[in-house]
Amino acid sequence: MNLAKSRVLLSNDDGIAAPGMKVLIRVANALFKEVWVVAPETEQSATSHSLTLRRPLRIRRAAARRYGVDGTPTDSVLLGVQEVMKAAPPDMVLSGINRGGNLGEDITYSGTVAAAMEGTLLGIPSVALSQYYLDREQVPWKTAEVWTAKVLKHLAKADWPKGVLMNVNFPDVAASKVTGIEVVRQGRRKIGGELQVGKDPRGDAYFWVGAARDEEKFRPGTDLEAVHRGAVAVTPLSLDLTHASTLNKLKGAFR
Repeated sequence: MNLAKSRVLLSNDDGIAAPGMKVLIRVANALFKEVWVVAPETEQSATSHSLTLRRPLRIRRAAARRYGVDGTPTDSVLLGVQEVMKAAPPDMVLSGINRGGNLGEDITYSGTVAAAMEGTLLGIPSVALSQYYLDREQVPWKTAEVWTAKVLKHLAKADWPKGVLMNVNFPDVAASKVTGIEVVRQGRRKIGGELQVGKDPRGDAYFWVGAARDEEKFRPGTDLEAVHRGAVAVTPLSLDLTHASTLNKLKGAFR
């Protein structure tokens, strides 16, 4: 793909005004011929691949080629491709740059990854981009800004199959300290390992889902290990969830 001649659709799950979107717009403007933004009006983190079916959706024009949707990341990409850009669909969909990593099992819940999933389902090469951080008040956006362009230039040379999206995570180090770009598999780390329990003013119990476990070590060759070591992690994700070996075993069991 020739990025300089391509049209790109940007979306996210942090909302159209999020700092990560501003970073992504700057990067995209320097790489692509035409940049469009169709993103949720408000934060939609952890909405996964949720599609709004039981109420109407509205599109707000924020500026030239900039639109907000009162729905989920999935809604935004769907409307972006089939309505906002229907006269000439995008050549690529970019989702992010998310504030926080989407590593391991995070991808199951992630609205950022879901936006890229929707683009993939619509037959468009799609990439999810996330900036991992340790301190929420000091997100290293410059790292994502510098390395997003490098990653996209490499991906533009690759010919990945239909039904596959790219999940990219940037480490929490200065841009100059990044060790490189590594192609790795999805790691394992369960989010919501801790539940906070409390009482509301009426005395009724409530539960607050906690953060992921904070392990010190991760399996080599995974997104978790690469990012914690200071590398940019690129992971190809398949939309086909069928487990091939179990499929064959079950066929024998049901004979």
